[in-house]
Amino acid sequence: MEIRTRRRRPHIPEIRVGKKEEEEQPLSPAARLFHAPEFSCNIISVVGLKNKIKPDVIVEGIKQTLIRHPRFSCKLVKSGNNKRQEQRWVQTNVVAEDHVVIPKIEMHNIENANADAFLDSYVSDLTTIPLDTSKPLWEVHLLDLRTSDAENVAILKIHHSVGDGMSLMSLVLACTRKTLNPHELPSLPNQKRALSGSRSYSRFLWLVMVLWSVVMLVLNTVCDALEFIATAMFLEDTETPIKGNFRLSTSKRMCCVHRTVSFDDLKLIKNAMNMTVNDVVLGVSQAGLSQYLKRRYGEQEEPMPKGIRLRAALLVNIRPATGIQELADIMAKGSKCTWGNWIGYIIFPFSIAFCDDPLEHLRRAKSIIDRKKNSFEALLTFIVGNFIIKSFGVQRAANILKRALSNTTMSFSNLVGPTEEISFYGHPVTYMAPSVYGHPHALTMHFQSYMNKMTISLTVDPTVISDPHRLCDDWEESLRSIKAAVQERSCTT
Repeated sequence: MEIRTRRRRPHIPEIRVGKKEEEEQPLSPAARLFHAPEFSCNIISVVGLKNKIKPDVIVEGIKQTLIRHPRFSCKLVKSGNNKRQEQRWVQTNVVAEDHVVIPKIEMHNIENANADAFLDSYVSDLTTIPLDTSKPLWEVHLLDLRTSDAENVAILKIHHSVGDGMSLMSLVLACTRKTLNPHELPSLPNQKRALSGSRSYSRFLWLVMVLWSVVMLVLNTVCDALEFIATAMFLEDTETPIKGNFRLSTSKRMCCVHRTVSFDDLKLIKNAMNMTVNDVVLGVSQAGLSQYLKRRYGEQEEPMPKGIRLRAALLVNIRPATGIQELADIMAKGSKCTWGNWIGYIIFPFSIAFCDDPLEHLRRAKSIIDRKKNSFEALLTFIVGNFIIKSFGVQRAANILKRALSNTTMSFSNLVGPTEEISFYGHPVTYMAPSVYGHPHALTMHFQSYMNKMTISLTVDPTVISDPHRLCDDWEESLRSIKAAVQERSCTT
């Protein structure tokens, strides 16, 4: 999730990749963690295409771009024994065709809603099939399948040890071009920072404000650190119908679905409430979760408990995202740039309640996330995580993180996408729906903007949440009610 926090860049050696890097390179601490049995995480991105897929064109495009990135031409090699095992990336010759899967689909039996259900089932089945470690850890599935929102579908599956979500999304975008200008890379919206108003204050007052800000920063960080420690030790979320139990095993078939809504609606609410898109997404999600839990408790003929503790692990990118142009240069010229997994966590408490004013969900979410921004929580979890891995080993670090995440309810992330239509190797894109699985949560919500659309991707444990589409319905209904409340407020002012 793109959250601007007050953070300094950690003094941890950067992994820089380029065409002429060494043939062997050790895995970073985070990459080693993602290969632990408790955290064998993979990223899946479903890409809807406007036109019928031309496999030969896509394979040739992959040869010219993706496999020229060092991480996509390296395989994982393990050495040593069970007590002390070394894992390294080793350069290998890549045959693009070995990474492209084209399933045979009997289209005469699949139409409209059945095609959407088939796609959901196909993606869900991929969560049960591990990637082949004898070759680089990625694959592309090309489905000649017409769904309700795409003519054909491409699915990218990449092991999380290859890179963090933001870096991988930037890399995928570096393989695309603007549809109206096939020689131009996609453009992302400018991220405007709030300007400081210190010039309007006296020097003394400005100094007092700075000191107070530093004091609050330290206090918030200490409080967040203590909460994370407590969560790793004993502080559990309320047992609700959406909280899974991953203490014994994380090897489960996950169900992956998506829903696309109007990004313009989110921006309308953002502008009216003077918030960020992240604030709005969190607020609408809080309202949607409240509505969904109300229904689930009603179906069980149980009253919904008061004071529900329901927290999400928000994934935060620690470093500035690698530019699309930089990644394009890696694949075209063999230049270098920073790469790897640089993610931290923020524990975000959702306020599950029913509000007479739907806008109250937005205000509560904004209040919480504003306080979280004024903290080094994400940076601290990243640094401490790396320290534990290096000092005590991957297994102990995986156990600690698994326990901490198991005591929360869900994961949450949000990525910004291109503002104009792009083409994936000559195929115009209608939507992008990335998500991740393999971590100990029964619910992961991911949001991806693209042009005037926002795609919601849900990855759920079907034994816990058997009706993910109803959760999407509740999210969409909450967006409509909040939009109506904003418009009504505008008419009365």
